[in-house]
Amino acid sequence: MNQVDEWMAESQLAMHGWDFSHLDGRWENEQLPWRYRDLVNDNLEDSLMWLDVDTGGGELMDSFRHPGTKTVVTEGWEPNLKLLRKKYATSGVTVIADHDEDLSNVPDGHFDIITNSHGALPIQETVNKLRPGGLFITQQVGATNNFALSRFLDPNYCPAYPDNTLIDACARLQQAGMRIEQQDAAFSKMSFFDVGAIVYYATVIPWEFPNFSVSECLPRLQQLGQLIETQGSISTFEDRFMIVARKPI
Repeated sequence: MNQVDEWMAESQLAMHGWDFSHLDGRWENEQLPWRYRDLVNDNLEDSLMWLDVDTGGGELMDSFRHPGTKTVVTEGWEPNLKLLRKKYATSGVTVIADHDEDLSNVPDGHFDIITNSHGALPIQETVNKLRPGGLFITQQVGATNNFALSRFLDPNYCPAYPDNTLIDACARLQQAGMRIEQQDAAFSKMSFFDVGAIVYYATVIPWEFPNFSVSECLPRLQQLGQLIETQGSISTFEDRFMIVARKPI
C-alpha cells in the first residue's frame, strides 16, 4: 500500500464514542494547567444527582464510577445513542436523546451537579436544570482550536463556533444568575508524528475540518509529510477553557 492509499484508509475509519486510542503513539498532547477529572472528582459525591451533557460513548463518565441510579447522560449523535442504550441497559443510568443539543428533554430543577466536557453549551437551559445551590463544571474547546492546521488544509476555513470563548461563556453564566467560582483558559501544544494521524483526526472532527478529503487536500498533506520528515512532527494548538459555577440558593 502506497502512502496515499494509507491516508485514504485512515480517512475511512470510523470512531465509536469519543475514543482516540487509534492515535496512541502517533500524537502528543501538552498537559493543561488544570485537570478536569480532578474538578469533577472533588465535587461529585455519591448522593448527588448528576447530569453529564454530551457524554459521547460514556468513556469519561464511566471513569467517575458514580451510582447509576444517580446518573443521567445526554447525547445527540445517533450512533453514540445506540451504543449508550445498549451499554447502560441494566446499569440504572438514564440516557436522554438530545439531538438539538438544547436539553429540552431533560427535567428542570433536577440536578445537584452538571458536567460538560467539550459539549454544546446552552447556558440558560443548563442553569434551568440545576437545583438551587447546584454546581456546573465545564471544560470547553475554544473558538480557535487547531486554527493553524484547519486554515492550512482549507484556506477558507473559519471557526465553526467563533463565540465559544471563556469571556463570553462567563458573561452569559453571570447573566443567567450563576456565580463563577473558578475559570481559566489555556493554549496547549498538540503534535502529530505522521500524516495518517492528521488525516484520521481531520476526518472524525468535521466541524474543525469541514469538507476534508485526502484527494482535495493531497498537495497540502504532502507538504505536511515533508515537514514531518525534517522536523519529526507537526504542531498545532488546542484552545481550552474551564469554568466552575454555582447556582445561588
